[in-house]
Amino acid sequence: MCGIVGMFDTQGAREIDRAALARMNESQFHRGPDEGELYTETALGMGHRRLSVIDVATGQQPLFNAARDVVIVFNGEIYNYRALMAELKALGHQFATKSDTEVVLQAWLAWGADCVHRLRGMFAFAIWDRKQQTMFLARDHVGVKPMFYSLLPDGMFVFGSELKSIMTFPLLSRELNAQAVEDYFAYGYVPEPKTIFHNAYKLAPGHRITLRVGDLCVVQQKFWDVPFRREQHGSAADVERELVERLHESVQAQMVAEVPLGAFLSGGVDSSAIVAMMATNNPAPVTTCSIGFDDPEYDESQFARKVAERYHTTHHAQIVDKDDYGLIDTLAGLYDEPFADDSAIPTYRVCQLARRHVTVALSGDGGDENFAGYRRYRYAMAEDSVRSRLPAGLRAPVFGTLGKLYPKADWAPRMFRAKTTFEALSRDLVDGYFHGVSKMPDRVRASLFSPNFKARLQGYSAIDVMRAHAAASPTDDPLSMIQYLDFKTWLPGDILTKVDRASMAHSLEVRVPLLDHEFVEWIAGLPPELKLHKGEGKYVFKKSMEAFLPEDILYRSKRGFSIPVAQWLRGPLRETVRSAALSPLLLDTGIFNESYLRHMVDSHESGVHDYSAALWSVLMFESFLRVSANR
Repeated sequence: MCGIVGMFDTQGAREIDRAALARMNESQFHRGPDEGELYTETALGMGHRRLSVIDVATGQQPLFNAARDVVIVFNGEIYNYRALMAELKALGHQFATKSDTEVVLQAWLAWGADCVHRLRGMFAFAIWDRKQQTMFLARDHVGVKPMFYSLLPDGMFVFGSELKSIMTFPLLSRELNAQAVEDYFAYGYVPEPKTIFHNAYKLAPGHRITLRVGDLCVVQQKFWDVPFRREQHGSAADVERELVERLHESVQAQMVAEVPLGAFLSGGVDSSAIVAMMATNNPAPVTTCSIGFDDPEYDESQFARKVAERYHTTHHAQIVDKDDYGLIDTLAGLYDEPFADDSAIPTYRVCQLARRHVTVALSGDGGDENFAGYRRYRYAMAEDSVRSRLPAGLRAPVFGTLGKLYPKADWAPRMFRAKTTFEALSRDLVDGYFHGVSKMPDRVRASLFSPNFKARLQGYSAIDVMRAHAAASPTDDPLSMIQYLDFKTWLPGDILTKVDRASMAHSLEVRVPLLDHEFVEWIAGLPPELKLHKGEGKYVFKKSMEAFLPEDILYRSKRGFSIPVAQWLRGPLRETVRSAALSPLLLDTGIFNESYLRHMVDSHESGVHDYSAALWSVLMFESFLRVSANR
């Protein structure tokens, strides 16, 4: 696990500013505190910060082939690197190290851009091939590892593992991308491939870039997608048996390391299943880490402890203050963009705890997206069932009118929020799902933004992100469709971003066995009714784990990392959010309607409305502006 950076003169002529390259590299010191190296030649500079995990003795980067005309910087882990190394050796390739980085380099020499089809793992890498005068970048299938880039006005192409690395260049405009601002206030993050800044981009999951000397534009090319093709799998018992075998194989493949390795253990289904698979056929006790809260309403640490006791793990638990809101500015510095997922706070804390005991941790992320575990899938399917009984021409006028007339009850659980439900029913599947997952619904954003900012959007809406993905979806099954949308937006934009930045802030490598792309492909081919069955999400996953986990781990209501944001914003953060929402820094952007900001703050503080999600988004946006202004 590492941080990588690079500079490439697309005209192939200029010498590289080594000091500028060093600034890029050192901005990511936290990603790789063990070693740091730079390499420059005419038109090319590459840098690397290393967190040593595999081939600790000889895996230094940038790494070259024997002729020193091909060089790579690589971030991630390739889990099938030993098999690929044997295959490449049989083809005549020679290796100077035992590292997976050199396997990727030799795979490029053997198969060119198609080398990505041979890789199983999490990765973001860049290769310079001097003979071909080609720069090649790729990001793993589901987006576990990040990659940012920009083509600067002077023709210099720059890239790095974090946005902060390329923001070290004064030529990169700090102008905010208006569409990304709209996206952020809808989703709570900026979906790929945009960033919050104009002319800075994320390389999307499962995409690659081939850039040659003389090229004047950068084009992302898709090399993989979640297939969602229904396959034949035999009986339900056959599926459950094969699921266990495949998960166990994925977990065991990701336990290769030359440094201490453990797992996060929240006591939920996903992390508990990972720990069970780690402990199976493993004589050494698994190291597990969990956090709890000092308020029983938010604490589920007893369930983590129950799994730890069952599998005799070496368990480390820490109780943290539920009012742990002192990290706001720290988080803004980590994410480099506005990021409104409040579970970033406990995620930061569990990574902090884990790093005291291990260098690598396995996580249960991806279980909800694979197996339809989120409650919102159940709601979306119920809404779609109702929606399908009414002709499209009647849905909008009937449910739309009811949505306008019905009073807003955002204090209630979603199933009882009739206004929200009617609004969702008036839309089609994709629009309804977008409405359900939005941090701020359309009507709130329409009031929040100033007339001038709305004019700048020129009709653009954040729903356009989901519509574009839906148009390219390989499935028209309703449940598979919304799972696909989460794989393209929520999973890389929120979940994996959150874990990458929180873990790398503590120089911790996190691996995600449930997102092994071969495992994802197999799960995607299962019938949707095995995932969401009679209102039970993760149905087949839970059934397959019944031999490994107790019933109260598998079938209790899902909670996740929840923190009392609404209470914070009415209590200890009351003045903080008011100051942020009405600050000159925020208002001078010209984005916001000051009177509506004041309305949200007043209404939330008085308890008339729950604007906690919207105000937390505003608070994190103001924090981002403040941290960015001081860089």
